[in-house]
Amino acid sequence: MSWTRNGETRSYHHGNLKEALMRATLDLIVEKGIAGVTFAEAARRAGVSAAAPYRHFRDRDEMLAAVATVGFERLADALAAAWQGGRPRPAAAYERVGRAYLDFARRNPAEYVAMFESGLPAEAHEGLKQAGDRAFGVLREAAEVLVSHIPGPGRPPALMVALHTWSLAHGVASLFGRADTSRRKLPMGPEELLEAGFLVYLKGLGAPSD
Repeated sequence: MSWTRNGETRSYHHGNLKEALMRATLDLIVEKGIAGVTFAEAARRAGVSAAAPYRHFRDRDEMLAAVATVGFERLADALAAAWQGGRPRPAAAYERVGRAYLDFARRNPAEYVAMFESGLPAEAHEGLKQAGDRAFGVLREAAEVLVSHIPGPGRPPALMVALHTWSLAHGVASLFGRADTSRRKLPMGPEELLEAGFLVYLKGLGAPSD
């Protein structure tokens, strides 16, 4: 069997149909957005019959969930690699996590859309929920370490800090950091914007800065 991507015909061996369908899904997101993903078109691009996807996926949502799950797993790996246990200093490591988030969105725009714009309820897809929780878990662990260095009784809850910084990183990535056509223009780089946002937020909390 074969499918075409960017004018190049590629083949897959028996047993790789699931991967071929997921790749076709990513291509469709790039070209047509999330609404352009259909079972029939993914099957056509994978070079199989319209019924073939049912061997691996119950429906379109399950196929999108599989793509999003892989995305969250890869994001979790990228964030953990950036965090490095908070070494050499928590503030510097925390900033690296934000940059890694931004870098992931830029390098993987189709996966990013599948992860955050497909409208899939995580509770209906256990693998997706677990992968998403793991990615957020890296950020929460980082926030817990960072918060532990804030002196005094006004120390904020780590969960709140994790949610705030996730919102900041996600907002910058979605609006200014993606590589697709939805990216907004900005008179500064998204890395600089994110760094400044982190600095203002962490200073407001009294957290140590790098």
